[in-house]
Amino acid sequence: MTDPKQSRSGEDALIARYFQPLATDPGAFNLVDDAAILKPSADDLVLKTDAIVEGVHFFPDDPPDTVARKALRVNLSDLASKGAIPAGFLLTLALRSADDAWLAPFARGLGEDAARYGCPLLGGDTVSTPGPKMISIAAFGRVPAGKMVHRSGAKPGDHIVVTGTIGDAALGLDILKDGAVAKALAGDAGAREMLVGRYRVPQPRNALAQAVRDHASAAMDVSDGLAGDLAKLCGASAVSATIDAPSIPLSAPAAALLARGTIGIGTIVAGGDDYEILCAIPENRIEAFVAAAGQAGVAVASIGTVIAGPSAPKFLDAQGREIALKHLSYSHF
Repeated sequence: MTDPKQSRSGEDALIARYFQPLATDPGAFNLVDDAAILKPSADDLVLKTDAIVEGVHFFPDDPPDTVARKALRVNLSDLASKGAIPAGFLLTLALRSADDAWLAPFARGLGEDAARYGCPLLGGDTVSTPGPKMISIAAFGRVPAGKMVHRSGAKPGDHIVVTGTIGDAALGLDILKDGAVAKALAGDAGAREMLVGRYRVPQPRNALAQAVRDHASAAMDVSDGLAGDLAKLCGASAVSATIDAPSIPLSAPAAALLARGTIGIGTIVAGGDDYEILCAIPENRIEAFVAAAGQAGVAVASIGTVIAGPSAPKFLDAQGREIALKHLSYSHF
């Protein structure tokens, strides 16, 4: 009798070894079928996909578990900004080889985050490539019917609010590239580690999803840069905004680098990879939103105001003067 294990292809063996243990949802069918099932409910299904590419979103020598976490978390961040609760994800993995030394920690990190955020693996595909590694994830979330928070919907008078701190990931990337930030922090291992960690492993604000759904008039995640993503939100809402640049929340290392002149405000607001939530909160909802954020353990800061548009959002310095920004965001093309 033929041993079923001997009849497996290399791809089948790779999936069985590394990814079947992650497929904990019954609708994944243990990854032995051609498709998966998400059980229907009264909720709307929110769909999101993002890919990360070696040499573009992560470095070849980045720890594999951080690559896995980033791949999933950049999608979870979008779900959070839509007010959605994670339901599961599909994974497409393009590799040059089936290297156990890379795949084992990758699968471990992916599985830990899937469990942590309640977002199980449902299926996907693995392919070989002569080029750089690529990880593409399609994530699914649920919101009560008609309650997804759009980019559109912001109204004049709304507060512009962001979560966490802005600019850390861009500074972490500069450190990995041995740029000016790396030199300025040469003697501060703790700051370097924190900033690099923010680049490699985003902190999606899924704990705030319900508060965003309950209180925000518009929202999106900050992935390409605060300035550029704010312009997108304002454009979708046919409004503008004024931002008080000194109110933008910064980590201690970022604030010190800005004060010393090592970086400018443009690096902070246009660097990208923050994966924080940017939202517009009506005046009569801001107190409740801040309270909900506190209960969720997520720091939030009001940094400006929505005004009538259409015009480009303005970033103002401490004296109320407009700051000229050379770039608004990162762009692939």
